[in-house]
Amino acid sequence: MTAKSKGKIRHFAFSVADPWETAEFYKDVMGLEEVSELDGPLAEGIFLTDGVVNLALLHFKDEEASQGFGTQYVGLHHIGFWVDDVVQSSKQAVEAGAKWMMGDPENPHGYEVKHWDLSGIVFDVAAHGWAGAQFNPGQPDNQIHPNPHRRLAKFDARREAAQKAHAARKAAALVAAE
Repeated sequence: MTAKSKGKIRHFAFSVADPWETAEFYKDVMGLEEVSELDGPLAEGIFLTDGVVNLALLHFKDEEASQGFGTQYVGLHHIGFWVDDVVQSSKQAVEAGAKWMMGDPENPHGYEVKHWDLSGIVFDVAAHGWAGAQFNPGQPDNQIHPNPHRRLAKFDARREAAQKAHAARKAAALVAAE
């Protein structure tokens, strides 16, 4: 294996019922930082980070978009590896038995390429990382994904409702503890 084909785990994607409520939990309990919201063709959700790894909290829009998990599935959906060479990494994965799922494995600058591993676990390879992620922290060759800090106005009400629900849960827990 060459250095160019080695990946670093820098992305976890959870399929959740409500990305905004789940985000409030992880921001409060683990101190994660919100870096971006997403309303893409497959899913809507929020990206969080610990400063090195990206955590995507996603709700998939339909059965096809859920990539075989179903829209009601809650749990780990896929992991992502930040690599130097997407084309080489995709080629190595397929040669080792992975099955290509989506994305252009011939485009070194594309968004990401998804595969199923030998056990059917979904993984991405990407040459640019994910919002809030760093490729090689503390090293001279470190790359930091551009961090858009983007919030979408269409999710304002959902974000506010999630914040209120989280505060109410915490207040109820304090009362129960007394």
